[in-house]
Parts: sequence; C-alpha cells; structure tokens
Amino acid sequence: MFVHKMWNDDELSKMVEGGVPYPMLSDAGGKVGAAYGVYDPDAGVETRGRFIIDPDGVLQGYEVLTPPVGRNVNETLRQVQAFQLVRDSKGGQATPSGWMPGKATLQPGINLVGKVWQEWKTKQAFE
Repeated sequence: MFVHKMWNDDELSKMVEGGVPYPMLSDAGGKVGAAYGVYDPDAGVETRGRFIIDPDGVLQGYEVLTPPVGRNVNETLRQVQAFQLVRDSKGGQATPSGWMPGKATLQPGINLVGKVWQEWKTKQAFE
C-alpha cells in the first residue's frame, strides 16, 4: 500500500488531476490475485491487473498486462464512466469503442445488429 501511495502521489497525480479517484488494492500474500488468476506463486508476485467491479460485486471489465507494458489511467476512467452510464440507463444505452463522456450513445436492440458502424457514424456527424 505504501508503494501505491507513492506511485499515486508522485506519478499518477501528475497524469490525472487529483490522482486516481478509486481505491487500489495491495495484496500481500496473493489471495486476491490467485482468485483473479494473476498471482505467480513461483515468483511470489502478481501480474499487474485492473479489475472493474460494479456495486453488486460483478466483474465488468479487466485488463492484465506484463509489467513492461504501461497502462492508460485515462482509458480506465473512461471505461468506468461508460460502465456507470450503461448501468444508470439499465442497459438502455451502449457505449461503442472510443466513446467519451458527453458523446452520443447507441440504443441496443435488434435494429442495431449489423448496423453499429453506420449508426455511430451518423450520430458523430451531428455532434
């Protein structure tokens, strides 16, 4: 947890105003990492992972990368906002690839099948 605090205070807060607005987990011993399949018992460490869990405890998204590959904090925040929008709309809105808060969304349904790009392009033209 001390490494996370230093990382947030000295690094992330310079990339994201105010630092990361969500809790980071320190898992000394690897119990949580083992549950999510990212713990390496031979090395005694976890592969770096990001897990987005909704208020009901359901895993909505995750990303696991080897340590040399950096993660994008802004993309994580965008995804959290997208999951929140979809949840708040009770599934009445969808956020396609590249969606940003305040941009047009799609309405899921049978009429959208096979027409996502066409619908998305049309909505983008009016923004």
